[in-house]
Amino acid sequence: MEINAQVILAIVAVIGLIYFIFGAKKGLLIFELHFKKGRLDTHKGKVPEKFMREARELAKKHKLTGVVRAEKKSGVRLHVSATINDEMAQRLRNVFPFELYDKKSGDAGKRSA
Repeated sequence: MEINAQVILAIVAVIGLIYFIFGAKKGLLIFELHFKKGRLDTHKGKVPEKFMREARELAKKHKLTGVVRAEKKSGVRLHVSATINDEMAQRLRNVFPFELYDKKSGDAGKRSA
């Protein structure tokens, strides 16, 4: 009976370690856009207006299907699903306003009085 408890404890420890290593890599979700055949299907989070306009325009023009997601961990990353080709992914990255989320840009989060 004692061996079974040790085996169960070891299995729980391994599962916890795997979750810590692989599950902890995700950052804080800023937003997520789901496109289907060029139309915005669903979205979550707060999307910058200009990026939303330009992403919808690109999606409509090129009939994109896929997911565009922005996450923040140490910096902001834009993830584009594999169903969107590399050229379109680069165009989406080019229009994304990374400077809005850049901590180094001094007064980005401050309001003037």
